[in-house]
Amino acid sequence: MGTGAPPPAGPTTPDTATAPTPSPEPGSVRRARPAPSGRRSARRRELFACGVLMTPFFALLTAVFLVPVGTAVWLSLFADDRTGLGFGPPNPSFVGLRSYLAVLADPTFTAGLGRMLLFCLIYIPLLVAGSLLLALLLDSGAVRLRAWAQLGLYLPHTVPGLIAAVIWLYLYTPGISPVLDLLARGGLGVDLLGVDTVLPSLVNVVLWSNLGYNTVILFTALRALPREVVEASVVDGAGPVRTALLVKTPQIRSAVVTVALFSLIFTLQLFTEPMLLSQSTSMIDSRFSPSMYIFDAAFNRNSYGLAAAASVVLLACTIALSYAITRWTNRATGPEEER
Repeated sequence: MGTGAPPPAGPTTPDTATAPTPSPEPGSVRRARPAPSGRRSARRRELFACGVLMTPFFALLTAVFLVPVGTAVWLSLFADDRTGLGFGPPNPSFVGLRSYLAVLADPTFTAGLGRMLLFCLIYIPLLVAGSLLLALLLDSGAVRLRAWAQLGLYLPHTVPGLIAAVIWLYLYTPGISPVLDLLARGGLGVDLLGVDTVLPSLVNVVLWSNLGYNTVILFTALRALPREVVEASVVDGAGPVRTALLVKTPQIRSAVVTVALFSLIFTLQLFTEPMLLSQSTSMIDSRFSPSMYIFDAAFNRNSYGLAAAASVVLLACTIALSYAITRWTNRATGPEEER
């Protein structure tokens, strides 16, 4: 027997067998996985970049929203008690939720809030429908001199609300209004600031100022639509009206909802127009709208706690209504988006 003879061949067991190492395919490059420390450092760099980019937004949000809201909430918890039959120096005292209860129990505040909701029911449908109709007309090419038409529609929005209210106050005031004088000569004596006409007259002032601005917004959304979709509807035999209502309008639903939402927020804060019109009619008192109620409480009655509480209540109502509109529109568009 020789000591250098190879061992006899036999079956190999899994313990003794060695798996062959697969050879890399030609042209393939094996990439090494990044180390966990490298992934963490990349993640930190991304978070740092996001923080740098979002810092201006959060700084602006804090300065123009969170700080004023916090100040209003803090002021609403205190009231100024004066000694010496009301002629002494003010002495702030903590009153808790007493100012909120006073605001909610005040019929003038709830009446003003209901009046603004009624204003919304009249103003927002007219604004959205009018803006959408004008935008569709501009986009269809039916209007000649489109650039001049856009300028003419947008021009009233460039007039400050104060000046616009003064102009319409001149047109609404009997005795000096050329419009009312012309109607009176024709046998139509109309009081545009009466009990039944003051709210529609106010709607007309605000609508005149904001109709062109929202028309430009919706027209811009229409111009961003893919032209091949509109052309396909025309090829399929859809006329201009069906194309506008069934093809274009559904595709700018988000822009229409945005216009309605911003109009709601603006309406609940209405102040300048009714304040100026109150100079010519007794139908608009100092608490006609919630914003006028806040102004009256702060600067006429010197009740800053009550004014702050009314501001917080108005903010809560605005947020609640905006959230309701957003949820309703999302639920309405959800099934269509899924299909």
